[in-house]
Amino acid sequence: MRRALSGGLIALVIAGLIGLGLWQLQRRTWKLDLIARTEAMLKAPPVPAPPPGTPVGGQDEYRPVVATGRYRPASDSYVQAVTVLGGGFWVLTPLDTGRFTLLVNRGFVPPAQRGKVPPPTTPVTVRGLLRLTEPGGAFLRSNDPAADRWFSRDVGAIAAKRGVAPVAPYFIDAGASTGWPRGGLTVVTFRNNHLVYALTWFGLAALLGGMTWWATRRRG
Repeated sequence: MRRALSGGLIALVIAGLIGLGLWQLQRRTWKLDLIARTEAMLKAPPVPAPPPGTPVGGQDEYRPVVATGRYRPASDSYVQAVTVLGGGFWVLTPLDTGRFTLLVNRGFVPPAQRGKVPPPTTPVTVRGLLRLTEPGGAFLRSNDPAADRWFSRDVGAIAAKRGVAPVAPYFIDAGASTGWPRGGLTVVTFRNNHLVYALTWFGLAALLGGMTWWATRRRG
């Protein structure tokens, strides 16, 4: 009886490991499709930035967009960031398009440039990538709107702090630029370790099955 229960438990564990491996293969297929769709989207021409009320979701992340308007003066928000240029800040500024307002991440500045990069006063056309809002803050660091201290690009909280309404529920990462702020630093990468995970689960299932077979044969 005990041997039968042990055998049944081992069979369930092996089945569970195989199930985890198959799930990782499914995740890999989904991730490869996501990568392919994103790469195709990045090569597409920019579309007009969608106004508030337009459904925006994960399928729109990194979509090239374009918007024309005027930056609001003295309305910059500085969000802590670490980039290939080192530590510093993203500079987010409201752009008034005449119909609605959206936040533009004009780019990165080092700490020495904080407060020294006012936006242009003339109308501008911004081309960049649509990015989803980042509510709350970063890992173990919460945004503090009262102190104007930001660790993530939280569109709703930043817009409320700056008195911006109506505001689009996303922000734009501006394209490449020279000088400060330095645009075009968006990193578009997707981790795809699902095949490694799948092989790990399948390997564990095979190992457990082999050990069980060896132990059973030895007892016999």
